[in-house]
Amino acid sequence: MDSKFRRGAIAQRLQDHGEASIAELAMTFGTSEMTIRRDLDLLEIEGRARRVRGGAISIQSRSFEPPVLLRSGKEAEVKRALARAAVNELAPNETVIIDGGTTTHEFVKAIPADMPLTVFTSSLLIVSELNTKPSVRTIVTGGMVRVDELNLVGPEALEAYKNINCDALFMSVAGISVEKGLTDPNIDDSYVKNAAMSAARRVIVLADATKIDHVALINVAPIHRVDLLITNALATNKTIMAIKEQGVEVLHVEPIQQEVARESL
Repeated sequence: MDSKFRRGAIAQRLQDHGEASIAELAMTFGTSEMTIRRDLDLLEIEGRARRVRGGAISIQSRSFEPPVLLRSGKEAEVKRALARAAVNELAPNETVIIDGGTTTHEFVKAIPADMPLTVFTSSLLIVSELNTKPSVRTIVTGGMVRVDELNLVGPEALEAYKNINCDALFMSVAGISVEKGLTDPNIDDSYVKNAAMSAARRVIVLADATKIDHVALINVAPIHRVDLLITNALATNKTIMAIKEQGVEVLHVEPIQQEVARESL
């Protein structure tokens, strides 16, 4: 592999996951640990990574996240595949909560226009898409608008979720790890997500593989509060295996063949 391409791939891996060890990178890229050390030294000089003992970390703050409309094109086909799989978890006439995010936006697009549902949401982006679904009754929480995310946050949004009992929550997250659970870069959004989880009988998380092992600034909830994780991460991924050990059902989605394999304990 070309060294410049490899360094770019390492930088992207650090951006996606926040950190990586020298041993892990050497195994991933099939090269020596000495070569990886040189790559990390150059990335640090270029301002694309920060060296730490045994590896490197991203220079990007855990609280940073691009605006929702700028993220919509990233992993687009994967998100569409996750969305198609998530629609199969819906039943007509259910009352559900749909969290804000680019993956849940794709999920709403995939909902059949003639499926009768009642949907609660704190996302204006989700509301806009639901308006194209004539059989869906949409209920919007109150709150203050987070302009970059088009999400409603604050006491009004929290209070709305305290007073309802829904069949399911379809949720997106910035990061998932065994130790930190579900994480998000914004504290106000994290409060709303947690309140929504408490209002739902079943919690379904849609997360592409780049979210696995990524840790954002704020802890939202421990992983055992998730009932179903829909992801394109491999079943052999160590974090995915550990998540299953905590009793979480995992639905593996392959975007290219559009095949789905379901696994649980």
